[in-house]
Amino acid sequence: MGGADMNTIKQLFVILIGSSLVNNVVLSQFLGLCPFLGVSKKIKTAAGMGTAVIFVITLASGVAGVIYRFVLQKFGLEYLQTIVFILVIAALVQFVEMFLRKCMHTLYEALGVYLPLITTNCAVLGVALTNVQKEYGILTGMLNGFATAVGFTVSIVILAGLREKMEYNDIPKPFRGMPAVLLTAGLMAIAFCGFSGLL
Repeated sequence: MGGADMNTIKQLFVILIGSSLVNNVVLSQFLGLCPFLGVSKKIKTAAGMGTAVIFVITLASGVAGVIYRFVLQKFGLEYLQTIVFILVIAALVQFVEMFLRKCMHTLYEALGVYLPLITTNCAVLGVALTNVQKEYGILTGMLNGFATAVGFTVSIVILAGLREKMEYNDIPKPFRGMPAVLLTAGLMAIAFCGFSGLL
């Protein structure tokens, strides 16, 4: 392997670790908090939501990258990127919703109102815009989107596991419900700061 190949692999590895753990979309950038807090009551539902987000963010990153490079840049329409990316994300979420309704109806019912909320999940739009700002290529952007979505999934599944355990704990009355969840999420964010030494 040449030096250029090793540098490319190193760069991709840094993006993978950085986007999933070090700069975790939920715990470091505070994007996508609505589904993070709303769908993290059960591990199964959280894992389903995470899988849907992985699919949507990875695909949205690729499609947004193609549209930006071959349409918006080519015709000097970069100023329309936010609107175009929102439309792409909305279309992909509709596709995922139809697929889950037809093939995985139980998960579709469990996700409920939070599935359409992926459309307004700022993490999805945030990744597409980050890819443009950092001038990632289409495949690199998709890797960044995949890593970011994996980070989201790891966070939401961990929080769901902790919330399931907390149901059996004797929590003081003022901290029951959302206050305990927010404190737990805050402690998770502090814990994830430990990953900053990886890069």
